[in-house]
Amino acid sequence: MKTTALITGAAGGIGFEFAKIASQANYSLLLIDINEALLAEKKAALSILYPQTDIHLMVCNLAEKGIAEKIHAHILEQQLFIEILFNNAGFGNFGHFIETDWAKDEAMLNVHMVTATHLTKLLLPAMIHRKRGYVLNNASVAAFVPGPLMSTYHASKAYLLSFTQALANELRGSGVSATVLCPGMTKTGFAKANGNDDPNIKFNIAPAEDVAYFAFSNMIKGRPVAVPGIWNKLSAFLPRLLSRNRVTNMVGNIQRKNHAKRADSKQMAPELNLDF
Repeated sequence: MKTTALITGAAGGIGFEFAKIASQANYSLLLIDINEALLAEKKAALSILYPQTDIHLMVCNLAEKGIAEKIHAHILEQQLFIEILFNNAGFGNFGHFIETDWAKDEAMLNVHMVTATHLTKLLLPAMIHRKRGYVLNNASVAAFVPGPLMSTYHASKAYLLSFTQALANELRGSGVSATVLCPGMTKTGFAKANGNDDPNIKFNIAPAEDVAYFAFSNMIKGRPVAVPGIWNKLSAFLPRLLSRNRVTNMVGNIQRKNHAKRADSKQMAPELNLDF
């Protein structure tokens, strides 16, 4: 049986592009997403492009308590050998912390941190036993700085950065590696989903395909941290040059402008709903 790449958030964006690359590399796929219709559509597209690829689907809400155990049970039942775990699924919550919806905050924290960590814990033992495997966590360049008006999002991505770097160190010599991907703005549905689809800074938006190739390449090389693009690398390095407080103020000023633009747009078109 061919080894399998498990990809969460696989129905679009970086996840779908990563699925294409994994197919080209002769992996079977276990694609997980909450959007059943879109996931089926993407499977159909992949089946046309890569008819040799075995594609398994699982529709579930990754914010659900205990969902990692259900996914693991499905893997055991289907006798899949997971060689790549790509914890890609995620979303944001844009706005002042006291005004954002707690249910959405909690769901986001569960997806980014709890489920991603639990899946890693459940799947690592088999990888280590086979002395081969890759854990790839999708964080963000936001992981390197605090983010006013996206405080919980930035904090959850900082967790993924710290967790993955520590895990990579623990896994040395095991044949298994851990990589954290830290992209900047990417052409996906993320910005629209979190209510900030018209950011002030637009020159540094990367195609999802390019980010996915960068992620796969760095994962195969076993690099603990992968930051695509010179501007994102500069953003990640900025807190080393300036004080953390100054960087926080800079991010906060940008986000407040984005928030003001969003508020103006809602006043002009109140029927438009950009929330996830």
